[in-house]
Amino acid sequence: MQSQNFMMGGDPLSLDRIRSVLIRLEDTIIFTLIERAQFAHNPKIYHRGAFPEITELGSSSWLEWFLKEIETFHAKARRYTSPDEYPFTQNLPDPVLPPLSFPKILFPNKINVNPSILQLYTCSVVPRITRRATLALATMKRANGISGDAEFEDDGNYGSAATIDVEALQAISKRVHYGKFVSEAKFIEHPAAFIPHILNPNRAALEALITKPEVERRLLLRLRTKAATYAQDIVQEGDAVGATQNGAGVNGKSGKIDVDGVVDLYESWIIPLTKEVEVDYLLRRLDGLSQEEIDKLMQKGRKA
Repeated sequence: MQSQNFMMGGDPLSLDRIRSVLIRLEDTIIFTLIERAQFAHNPKIYHRGAFPEITELGSSSWLEWFLKEIETFHAKARRYTSPDEYPFTQNLPDPVLPPLSFPKILFPNKINVNPSILQLYTCSVVPRITRRATLALATMKRANGISGDAEFEDDGNYGSAATIDVEALQAISKRVHYGKFVSEAKFIEHPAAFIPHILNPNRAALEALITKPEVERRLLLRLRTKAATYAQDIVQEGDAVGATQNGAGVNGKSGKIDVDGVVDLYESWIIPLTKEVEVDYLLRRLDGLSQEEIDKLMQKGRKA
């Protein structure tokens, strides 16, 4: 597993290195979703204006307040000077320390799809991932004489849920925006294949150049195996108790997370959104370059 540390040398645009980073992020995302799945949906923390105390502090929702406070500290610690980090919060403070001298890796751009990531996570991912905990909560409440609207969704663990939400969102954001590294690596390898479709903007042609169906198929298979494995509880004797690779139970018990839900997150959201970032990046890749510079790139990219 290659290093993600940009200060440790090596080619940050090596496809092997990029692949290594993306595989590591798979683990991070799965583990954060497993942690989030132990709590109920708690939709109140995503609703704007649900907490008057938070509104008075200048934030619209509990989660957005958490993001602002955590990312404010991270910005002071110069997290967002790294080329692979993108905040959800605007107008963050400057770092306390001077920025590190990172190597020039990406072409200058302002692409940030975190608003879309936040929306898909809160509206689609969380309700599905937390479904089991939410149903278990409803069963417990009914046993205690609570029924109707009050029996669903809310277990009161607002701080714990939002803390994990922030970790999950940051990991998903890094994974999606790493599409820029993929695009840059492929562009510099063969610029001539991309330049005509950038000059005469053709999103479909650019997406076809970066799409590898077999790679995506293997990714989803690997992800299902990981999610099913991590969803199991390993008992003292060493036996696994939890989900199988097809999402069914082992020894009659369900796993810690909806495996199909994790796979669907990648297949329906993360992969398509990453492709959008990759194509958007490519469409900006020639901005500000002279015709002479573009011609040099064309010559570099032509095969003998």
